[in-house]
Amino acid sequence: MEAKSIPGLREAPVGVLPAEGIGREALKGALRDYLALTKPRITALVLASAAAGFLLGGTTFDLSLFLHAMAGVALVAAGTSAMNQVLERDVDALMVRTRSRPLPAGRMNTLPAAVFSGFLAAAGIIWLAISVNLITAMLAAATFISYDFVYTPLKRVSSLSTVVGAVPGALPILGGWTAATGQFDPGGWALFGILFVWQLPHFLALAWLLRDDYGSAGLRMLSVGDAEGLQTRRQTVLYTLTLIPVSLMPSVLGLTGPLYFAAALLLGAAFLWTALQFGRKASAATARRLFRASILYLPLLMAILVVDKV
Repeated sequence: MEAKSIPGLREAPVGVLPAEGIGREALKGALRDYLALTKPRITALVLASAAAGFLLGGTTFDLSLFLHAMAGVALVAAGTSAMNQVLERDVDALMVRTRSRPLPAGRMNTLPAAVFSGFLAAAGIIWLAISVNLITAMLAAATFISYDFVYTPLKRVSSLSTVVGAVPGALPILGGWTAATGQFDPGGWALFGILFVWQLPHFLALAWLLRDDYGSAGLRMLSVGDAEGLQTRRQTVLYTLTLIPVSLMPSVLGLTGPLYFAAALLLGAAFLWTALQFGRKASAATARRLFRASILYLPLLMAILVVDKV
């Protein structure tokens, strides 16, 4: 059947999109790249952490305050992730799992990415200061500064970066608590302690799986150069064992009842069992099992914390 042309429509050469189509595709691509800078999955995890802190800290639920807190936290988390990609664009270009990100792939220039990051972080901190409270805004600023300008460059220098990086990783749940209460309390610090310790075996398992990638990029992770995994295994077991008493602190402080206490013990024991398997033999299989256990452990623990709140 012969194709009929539509009157008034000028045909484009074969294989060439109309200019409007090219513009739309370029815009969509740019939006995808800016979204990728914010690391949406990590931002979602930060939000979940802050939400748990808010729910556990408040005696009554203020929906307006909660939404303002989540909006500010989301902006700061997105800006922090974007700045991390700006600062590590050369490292990202050397690693298989990150070389397709917007900056190392050459789809975006550094200046607009840096401006985008700074705008998001500043907007989030100001939002929290005006709509929530100054303490939470200061914690958000501390998260941005410590993650991007302390932890990020330290990764090139020392394996202690893992411990240092756990601080900004644990601050959002404390920020959620202060957003609800307006002050620092032992309960908020107990939640901070849980997230701080949990991150260490979680990241050590990931670092073992990605040790070749990290080594090729010149990052000084504990697993890089630890051929038999002796130090990595020892520290993983130690941190996972430490997590059990730390996870019981909310019950000790009277924040939760017996349900959480029992669940924390069971979850901690299961997590420790996977850490001991990794401790006996560092392999891709045991590290992957430990990493998956860490991903299951935290949301289950947080959910039971919220449900069993006294």
